[in-house]
Amino acid sequence: MNNRITQLFGIKYPIIQGGMVWCSGWRLASAVSNAGGLGLLGAGSMHPEMLVEHIRKMKGATDKPWGVNVPLMYPEIDRLMQIITGEGVKIVFTSAGSPKKYTPVLHDAGIKVAHVVSGSRFALKCLEAGVDAVVAEGFEAGGHNGREETTTFTLIPQVRRSVSIPLIAAGGIVSGSGILAAEALGADGVQIGTLFALSRESSASSEFKQRCVAMDEGGTMLCLKKLSPTRLVKNSLYERIAEAEARGASADELRDILGRAASKRGIFEGDIVNGELEIGQAASYIKDVLPVSEIMDTLVAEYEECKARIG
Repeated sequence: MNNRITQLFGIKYPIIQGGMVWCSGWRLASAVSNAGGLGLLGAGSMHPEMLVEHIRKMKGATDKPWGVNVPLMYPEIDRLMQIITGEGVKIVFTSAGSPKKYTPVLHDAGIKVAHVVSGSRFALKCLEAGVDAVVAEGFEAGGHNGREETTTFTLIPQVRRSVSIPLIAAGGIVSGSGILAAEALGADGVQIGTLFALSRESSASSEFKQRCVAMDEGGTMLCLKKLSPTRLVKNSLYERIAEAEARGASADELRDILGRAASKRGIFEGDIVNGELEIGQAASYIKDVLPVSEIMDTLVAEYEECKARIG
């Protein structure tokens, strides 16, 4: 599994753990890094002081490569970048915005940069910005998605045709065979969110994890397109959103329905009825909450078995 992604980040396997809000603290990220992948702290749900705490705990929990995921629309983005460069972080994955402004700043600090995109035209902008790798995420993924609703199998070969830099596939990948399929489509590695969000080391609540592993196919839906397209578990909050969207509710009304800190309420605090439960379509494939070490071992074993079978 040695390739451009393992070489770029200095990791054993080309498997990156998505930096997910309310899931990706230092325990999850360090466990993934220690198992040979690349763990990412999810800065999107952290105040600056909390990010400092998690960065310093990461340094004590692993001597393997790791990084931070930063949504560029974060309200205190400049403060976050100061922390990242000041604390000696070596890898940053950016999302939800243009990487043009901050990529040179991060490069000047000796930091590798990858950016998450939902389409080829955004990948080309990343190329212009000088990023080291691009993450192409299909709309199967949980949480915030691109407006194009392009699936991973459609997206990856088109992005591969558009750019030559290292490409990481994301969205709907929860198995070793999925990793091999992504490689066949042109990806150099994968970013996995849902599978790690439902691991033992994830900081998500046990109520959230159990609700997701009990879910059947079709248990999520993309909604909130007037705000930011988001994939949610179908619960009471989702039903209220769906009803409002069906009658043409305004963005302000949708914000009122969500209420304050909806994702924290659902994912972190465990309100599975009225909280915002962000997870990918592939959650229905996952039936147990397992430790990261076992998840990584299974992914690699499945990958090798599938590769041998096809060969």
